[in-house]
Order: sequence, then structure tokens, then C-alpha cells
Amino acid sequence: MSPKNHKVRVGISIGDFNGIGPEIIMKSLKDKTITDFFTPVIFGSGKLFTYQKNIFKLNLNFNYITEASQAQNGKLNMVNLTKENSNVELGRPTEESTKMAIDSLEAATEALIKGEIDVLVTAPINKDEMVKMGFKHAGHTGYFEEKFNKKGLMFLVTEDLKVAVSTHHIPLSQVAENISKEKIKKQIKALNQTLIEDFAVTRPKIAVLGLNPHSGDGGVIGNEEIEIIAPAIKELSDNGILTFGPFPADSFFQPNKYRNYDAVLAMYHDQGLAPFKTLAYEEGVNYTAALPFIRTSPDHGVAYDIAGKNIADEQSFMEAIFTAIKIFNNRNDYRDLMSNRLQPRRMPADNGIDEDLPIETEM
Repeated sequence: MSPKNHKVRVGISIGDFNGIGPEIIMKSLKDKTITDFFTPVIFGSGKLFTYQKNIFKLNLNFNYITEASQAQNGKLNMVNLTKENSNVELGRPTEESTKMAIDSLEAATEALIKGEIDVLVTAPINKDEMVKMGFKHAGHTGYFEEKFNKKGLMFLVTEDLKVAVSTHHIPLSQVAENISKEKIKKQIKALNQTLIEDFAVTRPKIAVLGLNPHSGDGGVIGNEEIEIIAPAIKELSDNGILTFGPFPADSFFQPNKYRNYDAVLAMYHDQGLAPFKTLAYEEGVNYTAALPFIRTSPDHGVAYDIAGKNIADEQSFMEAIFTAIKIFNNRNDYRDLMSNRLQPRRMPADNGIDEDLPIETEM
């Protein structure tokens, strides 16, 4: 089946079921026409979702399957990971809800690697509780980096604002020692490529934030900008990647400034995510860029304080679904474009001098 008429299979991991994960998943799928746009494949528990859909008074019918390869178009597919009843305690993490979050994530990831789903959308997890149960990573990004054996980039996106972060979930005291010129160069190159391939930006313009207040104020408040960040920007700019900065973070996120760029690289988590979540409230999407597989998530957490109250907003989760689909289609279009571009071929000329002549590859 050609990617042009392929209905994208969207895998969904359920996160901590005592948070708002199941609620926002089901609210995102409640429209009867939703399966006209993609094929959902939820990795969870039929009994758990039946119990919770009754709480939220949602009229949904699931197609229960044992593996993702059995998913059918036009249906809400549920890979039933357990036939046992789940002890639901909305508003607090439990050992059972944490184990289900891990099982769901692992099953969905394996299906993604095997090609049984096309993209993966992950509902919020409780990182602390998962680590206590033996999960080795402080979030989804590190987990996928290990599974796919490649460094990813935490990338928060909306239509108008896109922010990546150089360092992920580490203490603030360790940020300075975890940035380097080579690391920043690699990240900007990855960011540039994902903007081209995944977001269809022809010539990306990337802004880079400084680490210190006022971008170090010429070395008065720190030397990282002078010794690390600015040299990385210059090398990339000299090699054709449109990179600008370093900009002071406290004044950058003004509409007349950040909108001049296609993406922003922040140096640490809160420097990028605090303004992003303020400006993109309820519509932001977390995308793990630079990996061979597509994974998105909403830009909020488990929200135990509102779990079970039927007030959770599904907008960010729906944005995560449709962003994943859009990236999948853009990536396929880019690959088609690259595979059909003109290729140079050496041809002997009559005068004995070889000339480069373009030939078109087969369509």
C-alpha cells in the first residue's frame, strides 16, 4: 500500500491509569468519524477502559485483539494486555497502575519496532514511581534513545512555536557540565534536519539561547556563551545552517522575536519548557526528534488532582495524535522526493573530457 493512501496506524500507550491518561485517550477517540482519519491501536486493558468509560459516560466500542498486527481499519483497536480486573484508585499512583504503564509502553514500542504500528503517542507517566519499579530512565526520551540506539532531541511543538532543549531531565547544577560545542552542533544539525524532513521547512532558521542571564553579558556572568555556544553557532552558520544567537532567554519569547525563527534551542529543560507551556497552553506537543521512529505525547503530566472528575482537556493529546500523523506523512513525502531527485552521472564527451550530466531516477 502506498503511503499516499495508507491509513496511519497510531499506537497509544496508556500511561498511569490512575491519572488522566485513559480519560484523554477516550475523549480523543469519541467522535464516530475519528477512524476515517487514522487507525487507533491502544495498548491497555479492556476491563480497565470499560470501567473508566462508564465513569466518563463515553459511548465507545473497542475491537479487542492480542497483537497490533490484528488491528482493523475503521475500529478502535485495543491490544488487551491483561484479562484481569484492574484496581483503579483515581488520583494516586499504585504499584498496579505503574506496572501497567511500563507494560503498555514496552508493548507499544515493540510493535513500533516491528512495524505493526506507524507512530506512537504516549499518555503521561509517573517517572518517579516507574523508576522505583526498576524502570531505568527519567522519562520517555532516555527510554527511546536506548531502545533505538540513537540520541534523541526533546522537541516541543505547535504550529507557530517549536522549542528543543539541549539537556533533558537532569539537575540544574549539572547543566553547564553537560553542554559542549560538539554536542550543541550535533543537536542543531539534528534540529535542522527534523525541520526539513518532518515539518517541511525548506530553509530552517534556528535561534539558540544562551545559558547564563543576559547570555553571559560578555563574560561578566559566565563564559559558556563565548567559549561554547557562540563558536558552535559560527561554525554551523559558516557551513550553511541558518543559526543565530546566543540570545538572552529572558527577553526572547516575545511574539515579535520568536516568530522570526522556525525553532529554538534552549540550553535546559525549564528555560525552554516554561515559556513554551505558557504560550502554548493545552495545544503543545512533545516530540522526540532525531529518532528513526515517530513518538509524540501531550505536553502535560498525569494530573492526579483532576483524575476522575471528567474535566481533563483532551486537546493536547489530540494534537499529539495529528502531529504524529503529519510528521509520518511529511517524512514519507521527503523520502519520495529524495529518491526521485536528479542524480549526476559521468558521461564521456566527444573531446574525451568527462562531463557531469543529470539523469532522472526511475519513478
